[in-house]
Order: sequence, then structure tokens, then C-alpha cells
Amino acid sequence: MPFLEKETSVSPETLSRKNTKSWLIRVMLLGMVFVSYQFFSILQSLEDSSTSASLYRTPCNSSRLWDSLSLNVSRNTRLFLRLKELSRRDFSSSLPLPYGINASENILRNIFSVLPYDDIPEHLESSKCRTCVVIGNGFTMKNKSLGNTINQYNVVIRINNGPVRGYEKDVGNKTTMRFFYPESAFYDPKVHNEPDTLMVLVPFKLVDLIWLRDILYKKKRIVQWGFWKPPPQIWLGRTSQFRILDPFFMRHTASDLLQVPFSPDKAVCPTSGILAVYVALNFCSVVHLAGFGYPSDKNNLIHYFGRDMMNCMIGSQHNITHEAQVLRKLEDHGVIQFLDQH
Repeated sequence: MPFLEKETSVSPETLSRKNTKSWLIRVMLLGMVFVSYQFFSILQSLEDSSTSASLYRTPCNSSRLWDSLSLNVSRNTRLFLRLKELSRRDFSSSLPLPYGINASENILRNIFSVLPYDDIPEHLESSKCRTCVVIGNGFTMKNKSLGNTINQYNVVIRINNGPVRGYEKDVGNKTTMRFFYPESAFYDPKVHNEPDTLMVLVPFKLVDLIWLRDILYKKKRIVQWGFWKPPPQIWLGRTSQFRILDPFFMRHTASDLLQVPFSPDKAVCPTSGILAVYVALNFCSVVHLAGFGYPSDKNNLIHYFGRDMMNCMIGSQHNITHEAQVLRKLEDHGVIQFLDQH
């Protein structure tokens, strides 16, 4: 005779209690998940606020910052070339690019006849304490989650073609100025810059100004010779946002900050990164950096974007080892502060 399992009946009250218990367990689990999420969010917020608080330990005293550099040159907060600068009688009128404007005057006059000139935005010009961060394109930016911190600075300076879209968590999305030269120009700067970003051309050579002139005049055939990489033939940016960096800064970055022997016949070009640092030291009260430095292994990636490796720097005219030593010295003296490991 087969074994028959005895049926058991469950009362409505018991079933109700079980359902209630199951529901309470689910609510408790959901509550634990929510509390855990809030806890980690608070921890992250505290970490961010702690980081942010540490950013402004540098006294907001621009004169003290500049004096600590011990450079035999006056501080210059006028960053961009203007039409009236074409008649100055100093190094700019006697030296060619990248250290002066000799032999570039006529092209610059053509440019300024089209370029609706304006200088630094008023809210920055009138600020008594300008906190600035210079964002390099180094691989050290990757997975650091510095985006929110970077966005808190008054001035965010980016370099060349370092992208923003898709990397906001690590590099932020605020851009006050972007330093570039024709080979590093975006075809459409609106993709990785804000509408009011100042696009600052760093002219290394005469053909850089010729390129800018042709872009502004919307010439059908843009100059293509003289570049190590073809620059954009069409530029979709706003003309009103264009600026040209005064060669004063290239000159003194090389001669005073890097202290390299200067010869008009053999120009030593600082990198765009160290140039931007020197500009920030002139203009800002607080200067912080992120994304600087190169890997020691030539097979390592050098940027937080793309696939370029260290071996692509072979043959470069930049002395990146010396520049790294200068940045380390500035850091040791408290003149600059790094936000990321470098």
C-alpha cells in the first residue's frame, strides 16, 4: 500500500502572518541596501569635501606666490596679444616666433582686422583670488574621479586636444581656456568645450598664424605646408572666442622658468603643459595641476585617451625630463600642488 502524505491545512491567520513576515523581510533588505548606498555616498562626499578643502590650503596671495618663484621678471596678467602690442619695442619686435612677433606683424594685422578682440572675461579680470587648475593629458588622470573637484576652480585650463565628453568623471566638464596649436585643434571645438571657452592659439611658427588668418577669412584652400600633422581645414568654433597667447610667456617659460640657454638660431620649445603652468603662475592666486608626467616604460600609454605610447616622444624637441624636475621643485616649494599621483 503506497504511503500517503497527510494533508495539512493552513489557517488564513497563519498564511497572513507568513505573508506579512515575508513582506517585512523584503522591506528590511531594501532598507539595508538603501542605507548602505547612502552610507557610501556620504563617505564619498566626505572624501570629496576633504579633497576640496585641501585644494585651497595655498594662501590666496598671488604676490607671495609670484615672489616665491624668485624670477627676475615682472608678473604679467595680460595674457593675450592685442593690436597695439604690434608696435612694442622690446623682445617681441626683435625676435621671431615662438618668442616674439618679428616678421609676423602684417599677418597679425590681418587677423586683428577680423578678430573681434576682447580680453579676459570681466568676472575673472576683477576677481581678487583666482583659483586655477591646469589639466594635462597624462594617463594619471584615468580613474581618479577628479571631475567634481576640477569643476570647482575659477579657471580650468586644458591643453591641446584633451577630450572632455565621455571623460567627465575623471577630468570634469568645465573649460575656461584651452591652449592649442593648429595641429592639435578640434574641427568642432563645441564638442569638448563650453560655449564661452576661450580658444587660445599658441603660435610656435609663422605658418600657425597663416593658418589662423585663413580660417578667419574662410579661405577655400587653407595652408597645409609646414605642419607635422595636417590641421583642420574648416573650423566650426566662434570667432569671438579666439585669442592669441602673447609670445612673452613662451620666452620667459624657457629663459626664466626652465632656465635653458637661449639662442635665436636654435629655439628650445617648452611643452604646451609647462607653458600653461607658467601662464597660470602669472595670472592666478592658486595654481594646482593634474594629469602631468610621463611613464618610465616606453610601452605604457601616455594619455588618458587614445593609444599613444611613450615611444611616440622619441625625437621630440622638448626636454621633458628637465621640465619634470622644474615642476617637482615648484611643488617642493609649495608654489604648485598636484591633485593626482604623478
